[in-house]
Amino acid sequence: LPSTSNILLSMSSKAGDDAPPPAAEAPKPAFPEGYTPAAVWAPKELGGAMGAMNKPTAGARSEQELPVGSHDLQLYSLGTPNGQKVTILLEELVDLDPSFEYDAHYVDIFKLEQFGSGFVSVNPNSKIPALMDRSFNPPLRVFESCNILRHVAEKHGAFIPQDPHLRAECFNWLFWQAGSAPYIGGGFGHFYKYAPVNIEYAVDRFTMETKRQLDVLEKQLEGKNFLCGDEYTIADMSVMPWILCCEVFYKASDFLDLPSYKNVAAWVARIRARPAVQRGLRVNGAADAFGPPVKNRHSRKDFD
Repeated sequence: LPSTSNILLSMSSKAGDDAPPPAAEAPKPAFPEGYTPAAVWAPKELGGAMGAMNKPTAGARSEQELPVGSHDLQLYSLGTPNGQKVTILLEELVDLDPSFEYDAHYVDIFKLEQFGSGFVSVNPNSKIPALMDRSFNPPLRVFESCNILRHVAEKHGAFIPQDPHLRAECFNWLFWQAGSAPYIGGGFGHFYKYAPVNIEYAVDRFTMETKRQLDVLEKQLEGKNFLCGDEYTIADMSVMPWILCCEVFYKASDFLDLPSYKNVAAWVARIRARPAVQRGLRVNGAADAFGPPVKNRHSRKDFD
């Protein structure tokens, strides 16, 4: 006797013989008109403010040594949200400890200094910020902004909660930011502000995600002073500059309706009122959006 599976296979085959062929998939609209992805991608000039930075390969493009100051912590950075989160932490430590100092060296990414051999030796991914901790022998390199926050805060025993539940919550939000920021910066910010052409689909796609993230924060901050409750942590330092970026750098406050996120707005204002944050926003700055920039910072006297 034929098996059940053979009977079902025969029935399926006969049904398939009688079925109409599947309809051909309609071509997608394309921008530019007529564009279809090639079988194998090849690089081309992208244009726009960020175009010259982008290549499909890694590594140094020039020989360039990094400056070294006199303090244990040597930061190589720029006053973008990822750079600001680190300088905010460092300035908070300055206020906590009268003996603490650090050096922060300006990296001009538009001059492609992040592709110099010295910088690449600290961060092979060629992204700011990058840190050398010279209290170790040999010096310890630390890259990725959230990892720098973790390293420095743990080393100095500050801005990470001791309670295990709050500690876990702090790292939840720290790594939420690490995973979420590309949608704001490389997504929304790029297509809304920096791309050489306006693409409605791209703007809508990343605006929707940015507003979803704002709503995540709005709900989390309900009834709280900070992301983890009453304790100010590296999670707040990590997230806040990205929200500020939407207003100050992308000029998108009206477009995103930022004032409608009442809890977020109050939280940003609460953090910005801190003197260390006001200084941290100026370190390695290229413009006076947050006050006179301190392009290269070597001591607290640089703010005088």
